Amino acid sequence: MKVFLGYEEICKMLPHRYPFLMLDYVSDIVIGKEAIGIKNVTINEPFFSGHFPQKPIMPGVMIVEALAQLTAIAYCSKILEKNGITNFDELKNIDPEEIASHVGYLVEANVKFKKPVIPGEQLRLKVVLGKSFGQLTQVKVCATVNNTIVALGKLIVSEKE
Repeated sequence: MKVFLGYEEICKMLPHRYPFLMLDYVSDIVIGKEAIGIKNVTINEPFFSGHFPQKPIMPGVMIVEALAQLTAIAYCSKILEKNGITNFDELKNIDPEEIASHVGYLVEANVKFKKPVIPGEQLRLKVVLGKSFGQLTQVKVCATVNNTIVALGKLIVSEKE
């Protein structure tokens, strides 16, 4: 479903905050299955001062983190649905701890980086939740810039105990 989750709504669903919040907004969610989000890459990102000052590129680990945070949004949308919340406008009435406390951990990442991401570009992130094995879930992930794949792979995430 088309949605717009901005900063306030994302902060209701994730425990992350600046400078480690890697999502600017979420534009699409299929509850409990997949999500699409955006990360605007600006020269003001703290990591650009050291990676690399003469030719800044976004560290791959930060792209993976953005994908993992979007995965948490997709995963937590299942929790919202179980609690009877199907309209994301209702997030305004929710205590952030109710959802963010369910965000688990990144267990494994197998991601290939196809092209550097530079300041001024916009990352379009897509995650698709796959099979679950106990507390672990496989996730297909893809990041693109201008419809060109810049990162592609799989993550394994865990539920929070």
